Amino acid sequence: MPNTPRPAFSITRRSALMGAAALPLAAATSSPAFAAAEMMGVAATRFNRVKLGDFEVTTLLSGTRTVPGPHGIFGLNASDEDFAAASKAANIPDDKAQFFFTPTVVNTGSELILFDTGLNPGLISGALQAAGYSTDQIDKVVLTHMHGDHIGGMADGGTATFANASYITGATEFDAWSKMENEGFEAKVRPFAENMSMIKGGDSVASGITAVEAFGHTPGHMAYMIESGGEQLMLAVDFANHYVWSLAHPDWEVKFDQDKAKAAETRRKMLDMIAAEKMPFVGYHMPWPGIGYVEKAGDGYTYVPTSYQMMLD
Repeated sequence: MPNTPRPAFSITRRSALMGAAALPLAAATSSPAFAAAEMMGVAATRFNRVKLGDFEVTTLLSGTRTVPGPHGIFGLNASDEDFAAASKAANIPDDKAQFFFTPTVVNTGSELILFDTGLNPGLISGALQAAGYSTDQIDKVVLTHMHGDHIGGMADGGTATFANASYITGATEFDAWSKMENEGFEAKVRPFAENMSMIKGGDSVASGITAVEAFGHTPGHMAYMIESGGEQLMLAVDFANHYVWSLAHPDWEVKFDQDKAKAAETRRKMLDMIAAEKMPFVGYHMPWPGIGYVEKAGDGYTYVPTSYQMMLD
């Protein structure tokens, strides 16, 4: 076929495609916006659900807030220079921290079990509702320890938040707080004592859920091993309160640890076990959604968030 010159106005297939691709951008730059989008502020989802064998494990974001002056809470025995250097290395500020409060629901298929109740009744009720549950569906409430951000949702005045639930906690923890004359304990926990089972390490709260002593943060702080279908997860709660300042530096003292030496000992023991087993864990104050892994790193540990490991059918 002869090589006939193409007319000046002809459109090649390539130029047509390029022109079509440019249309959205041209339209966007030449047309005014219909409305300005309102700034919504920083936000997060309220729940995250994963599978563990035949169980479903749902973490609930019952609250989050920014706290100034974290070196007054973490690394009390570390210098300002060391605290600042550790923060910089992890790409986080050293003058403020984001706190997360993460109760957990375990659905065993026969029972709905809530571990800790968050800051207040409204927040835990809202998080449960977002996750598709109601407070009346909770069969058991397990209190891992008696700090206010774990017992705050138990009741509103004299009205129980979880109308149909029974209650479980560690005997050592209950006995210690019952002697402290603590206002929160007296208002939120003591009224439920007659309907509360007292357990010790190694006891089971349901098939596949076993109490693990993790003392130090409080006198009877308890973690829980969750096992189903050959899979394991450690509900580790407050054995470590920050993913950098407590994991990379497990010997750094934490303001909220009542027995700081025992807490550091427990921290290393738990971290060694979780890392060695490559076991996922839920940390009550870990970055949302609160589930991750631990890897050994020098004299400390590194936090590794989950991706999709526990989302697969």
